[in-house]
Amino acid sequence: MPVIDAIWDLPDDPDGNVQHIAEHGLTPLDVEFVLNHPEREATSRTSGRRMVFGFTPSREYIGVAYEEIDESTVYPITAYPVGE
Repeated sequence: MPVIDAIWDLPDDPDGNVQHIAEHGLTPLDVEFVLNHPEREATSRTSGRRMVFGFTPSREYIGVAYEEIDESTVYPITAYPVGE
């Protein structure tokens, strides 16, 4: 599996993806770890976007919704804790 690179908005952009995941107590490192070590993949029922689920380095189980830019680059839309 190729390493997935994530595109991040500026951290101080109030409408950006860094701020959005921070609202859920997550960091870009958490999201990138799950993108590169997913436990499972799915499609969001609400948005139709691709999703991955997995554990952060601190062992929190999260879901990450993203848009695929190319085969090794994604733009994370949101990420949030979920039940296993």
